[in-house]
Amino acid sequence: MKQTLNILQNTVIGDIERCKSLSDLSDIRVSVLGKNGQLTAILKNVGQLPPSERPIIGQLANSVKKSISEMLDKKIRLINIEEWNASLKEEVTDVTLPDKGFLMGHRHPISQTITRISESFRRLGFSVESGPEIETDYYNFEALNIPQDHPARDMHDTFYLKSGDLLRTHTSPVQIHVMKHQKPPLKIIVPGVVYRCDADVSHSPVFHQIEGLYVNDSVSMAELKGTLEFFLHDLFGDTLAVRLRPSYFPFTEPSVEVDLECPFCKSGCRVCKKTRWIEVMGAGMVHRNVFRSVGYDPDLVTGFAFGLGIDRIAMLLFNIPDIRLMYENDNRFLKQF
Repeated sequence: MKQTLNILQNTVIGDIERCKSLSDLSDIRVSVLGKNGQLTAILKNVGQLPPSERPIIGQLANSVKKSISEMLDKKIRLINIEEWNASLKEEVTDVTLPDKGFLMGHRHPISQTITRISESFRRLGFSVESGPEIETDYYNFEALNIPQDHPARDMHDTFYLKSGDLLRTHTSPVQIHVMKHQKPPLKIIVPGVVYRCDADVSHSPVFHQIEGLYVNDSVSMAELKGTLEFFLHDLFGDTLAVRLRPSYFPFTEPSVEVDLECPFCKSGCRVCKKTRWIEVMGAGMVHRNVFRSVGYDPDLVTGFAFGLGIDRIAMLLFNIPDIRLMYENDNRFLKQF
């Protein structure tokens, strides 16, 4: 059996040296080291030898296997190098050819809308604040005058976490964070991502809001109306009418819905649902209970707050029919902006 192993080793190594392709090397590996290969068959018969010969033959067989494997790997590396060098010689790069160029990136329509809104309010003296997207129930609901049994919680379709925290359903919690650490007067806007369990052509489970807050010693409803009219006229043009309708929000009293005259029609269309008006935001005077929750004396300060969906504003600014288009990363859509 020793002679058989030595002959096999010499024969196989000679075959490997004469190989010119990777497929030939693969065939040798299978025929010698494969499941039904020549060396594998020899190793299976070692157990039938006399006990005194088994260690010697087994050690020799393993040595032959190692030698053949190493030779195969070495030859594979050599052939790979030869093929690589040959391909380099064949490839010709014409350095005089013009550059393919590259695509310039640009800002997403939502980012563009946030910038335009922020610039409008900065001209009115508002500063930009931010806050955490994972909130406690206290900051998202309790401090905003929405207790545990309040029906307004059902309007928010909240994502709750195992820890008991939640993904914020609006950017209003940042108002509480800021008021707890700053004294009046303060004038802020808060752009950010919010989350609700909702999805259709006009709603997304992840969307963007801008919250605004102004607190001072004698803030009036007239100032709220003037601020929102300036903002909407700055964004959409001063030819469109703005109206305020009575509404209800737990954290403001009185509360209003703000409508903008439809920029796409004069007599009613699909966008305004034939009403000639489009609801763009909610607003109102800050509720006294909200001031109490942050340690402000509601007899000494007043304020107004407002909130608007950035995604909806972007849809109006750029005439986008489906909110989901802004989240699908389809370059055919994005390159239009």
